[in-house]
Amino acid sequence: GLLSQIGHKTEEGDFLGARQRRFWVHPSSVIGRKKPSWIMAAELVETTKLFARMVAKIEPDWIEPLAGHLIKKNHFEPHWEKKRGQVVAYEQVTLYGLIVVGKRPVHYGPVDSVAARELFIREGLVRGEINSRARALSANRQLLERMDELEAKARRRDILADEETLYAYYEARLPTDIYQTASFENWYKRESQKNPQLLVMREEDVLARDAREVTAAQYPDTLRIGELQLPLDYHFEPNHPRDGVTLRVPAPLLPQLRAERLDWLVPGLIEAKAVALVRNLPKAIRKNFVPVPDFVGAALGKIAFGDGALPEALGRELLRMTGARVPDEAWAEAASGLDSHLKMNIEVVDACGKFLGEGRDLAELTARFNEASQAALVPAQRKAEQKPVEARGFAEVAETAQQKVAGLSMTVYPALVEEGGVVKEGRFPTQAEAEYQHRRALQRLLLQQLAAPAKYLRSKLPGLTELGLLYRDMGKVDALVEDILLASLDSCILDGETTLPRDGAALASLAEKRRGDWTGHVERLARLVLDILKHWHGLQKRFKGRIDLAQAVALNDIKAQLANLVYPGFVRETPAQWLREYPRYLKAIEQRFEKIGAQLQRDRVWSGELVGYWEQYQARLKKHQQEGKRDPELIQYRWMLEEYRVSLWAQQLGTKMPVSDKRLNKQWSQVEP
Repeated sequence: GLLSQIGHKTEEGDFLGARQRRFWVHPSSVIGRKKPSWIMAAELVETTKLFARMVAKIEPDWIEPLAGHLIKKNHFEPHWEKKRGQVVAYEQVTLYGLIVVGKRPVHYGPVDSVAARELFIREGLVRGEINSRARALSANRQLLERMDELEAKARRRDILADEETLYAYYEARLPTDIYQTASFENWYKRESQKNPQLLVMREEDVLARDAREVTAAQYPDTLRIGELQLPLDYHFEPNHPRDGVTLRVPAPLLPQLRAERLDWLVPGLIEAKAVALVRNLPKAIRKNFVPVPDFVGAALGKIAFGDGALPEALGRELLRMTGARVPDEAWAEAASGLDSHLKMNIEVVDACGKFLGEGRDLAELTARFNEASQAALVPAQRKAEQKPVEARGFAEVAETAQQKVAGLSMTVYPALVEEGGVVKEGRFPTQAEAEYQHRRALQRLLLQQLAAPAKYLRSKLPGLTELGLLYRDMGKVDALVEDILLASLDSCILDGETTLPRDGAALASLAEKRRGDWTGHVERLARLVLDILKHWHGLQKRFKGRIDLAQAVALNDIKAQLANLVYPGFVRETPAQWLREYPRYLKAIEQRFEKIGAQLQRDRVWSGELVGYWEQYQARLKKHQQEGKRDPELIQYRWMLEEYRVSLWAQQLGTKMPVSDKRLNKQWSQVEP
């Protein structure tokens, strides 16, 4: 009978009672000094304040069972809880306006079955936030994932039906008394035995419109690289790092990818990319192709997908249609301004398929994961177990092999490789790189094979003392002698061989067949190197003393040219046919020195032109090295630059072949991209 005289302590120290009355415990009460949270008073007497007398401490849990006929319950914030498999709301219990229970989670189904059922369908079934063994739900989830992938491929959000459509599907088929996982599981288990297709959605149930344009041919799931099928993944989320198409590639396969092919993306996206490219062109050029979609569509209809470089193929057709030519630099600038989803995203994985990194710049990725590529082909444990290969009797090295990398069987190219003067067996992702490394390793093995004559030559080489004096600024004479010996083995014994030896017996046979010519060949090469170093040393003296600032551009260009001709290891690195031309190149530099004062302006113009050509060459060389390419056309271009210098500054010396700026550009067009 004293339920109306219950009180709950407030932050101010008084008590809040029924009907929002506030009172204090009388000072005479022992309970007041103990400060309990909940109390009951036998009487409330108002004097100077409203005081409670004859007070006892109570527990709030006692109130609800005793006051069940008087308490009121309010429910708020209903929500789905996946773990409980129920719609849960918070319950508040009050007695005469006094909050007895503030926020207690309770099952909301018995409270409001309609609202609970709606939340169960929306959160549990439509959004998949349910722990259920129902086959229909997993089948529907797979169907929706496929439809979502269609939207990612088509880059549109109008293919998959919205949540309201999916809600209506379940709402129409689910009994009205089901609003939790347990009752759903029991119902589904019983009814699906009668109808196995119960709640299994069909495509027409989830499609907002027809999506026949999203075909496997237009949006393939794999990209073929040689014998391999690499997986493609589609993501539609602007500004997301993976927006667009992502190609998953094991690190060793990066050098085998062609940037030209990746530029084409997939057939379904090529028109959007081509339109964006043309729209990014300067206005003076773009106005020739208006309306852009019509011209691009007509041009693409004449182009074979993936054939050559996209800008080149597109430019060729636009030129044929309009007579307007698009310069290469305009295409390059247009490509740099493309949205990220119009460039292939490349996901790089290791040999086990573990994610290493991703990006849209193939050359940068190839350089960044070069070590990971080698580690995948020759694991560190196997590398540590390898014994050095000796010239006598090494086992045959296969030309190709199959290796599992990230679950893919790829072709690799075994070859001998020289590391710090020691020869071991390695594996390479490209044949060109394997052949280059194998040839250098054979030079080292031939030095072992011909150890006796090599020992004699190291001490009896013509002009040895003078070579040491001239080379001292770059290194020790022993390193130069080693350089000469290895280079001579290449040009005397390996040169002209259509197939290089791949086992000890074949190498020994080749060495024996040509060893008689080797000593004379080394001596001739040593004399050539001595002649080169004499010219080089004479040119170095020209840089000493006072320098005319007006000649600074020319002198810097000459210094750079000399540094790229003569450097530690240049004898072995320079192809023999071009090393023989060094004396002429150095004489041309001498003549340039003599003419600088008389043709300063022309010299400056020519220097600027050569700097551009050289930087272009250096950038492509670096890219090729990262990609494991060894392009003879690029090597030819590099030495044509030296011949071009001769034609500019020392025409009377003659050139090895006709050379001009037009011929240089023509040669450059034949270099691999």
